[in-house]
Amino acid sequence: MSADYQNDTDYHRPVMLTECLAALDLRPAGRYVDVTFGGGGHSARMLEHLTTGHLYSFDQDADAEQEAVQLARPQFTFIRANFRDLHAELEQRGVLPVDGLLADLGVSSHQFDTPERGFSTRFDGPLDMRMDPEGNRTAADVVNDYPEAELHRIFGMYGEVTNARTLARTLTAARRGQAIQTIGALKKAIAPCMPRGKENKYLAQVFQALRIEVNDEMAALQEMLLQTAQVLRPGGRLVVMSYHSLEDRLVKNFMAKGRFFGEAEKDLFGHTHTPFEVLTRKPVEASADEVALNSRARSAKLRIAVRSDE
Repeated sequence: MSADYQNDTDYHRPVMLTECLAALDLRPAGRYVDVTFGGGGHSARMLEHLTTGHLYSFDQDADAEQEAVQLARPQFTFIRANFRDLHAELEQRGVLPVDGLLADLGVSSHQFDTPERGFSTRFDGPLDMRMDPEGNRTAADVVNDYPEAELHRIFGMYGEVTNARTLARTLTAARRGQAIQTIGALKKAIAPCMPRGKENKYLAQVFQALRIEVNDEMAALQEMLLQTAQVLRPGGRLVVMSYHSLEDRLVKNFMAKGRFFGEAEKDLFGHTHTPFEVLTRKPVEASADEVALNSRARSAKLRIAVRSDE
């Protein structure tokens, strides 16, 4: 087994580990941020490259905080926070600017494999899906309380479900009889909407939409990316791995244009000024060997940019 996978645990197998480390261009005395600690796979390997440097890892999940205890050392700080608080948390610690930032936007294997977290279609369990278990809104709240028009919007926008209107109507009819509180109940309620032979893909889209809504993922991602221009020094690396087209589009546009929609801003002379220089014309994708070992790597897209000089 290659060195890429020696640090894997049952908790989480990091995707494109070698590629992420190379993209960060780690220096022993550098200051780095992993905004998605998860199971700590990327953070653990980043720490191996640091001597007098420091790594600050973010995660809002209490389970991740427990996992981070294993990496305790002077060069490591775990920050229990949503990455949308990136600038405030680093500024509070007086550690700006930093030399590199990694964001792995996927759900951790541990979250997927824990039935009571409600992230996976493979188990029955509560309709939860909160990245922060102390958060207020669950997937059950969305399914049972959202108006039909709102359900139509999130399934169409966040899940790219082709029959989102029918799905929303079916769900609102099903919940009139009894609240839908479990994964099993949800699957039963929407069974008539599933295309024959494509049930698993359809469920993945529905669950993706609910998870994004529950955790306000698109807004949090945009807030975090905008702050990267403030926290990275000129020449610092921004490394982002996404797993679906909605995320990847935001990352691609931000790196190339400094904004998420529309064209990059130009000065009075027509020159374009963007905070980053893109190093990846096309996203880096996992090798066939890695995908064979870890199916979750199949949809991963890695983009790399360097902070422009002021």
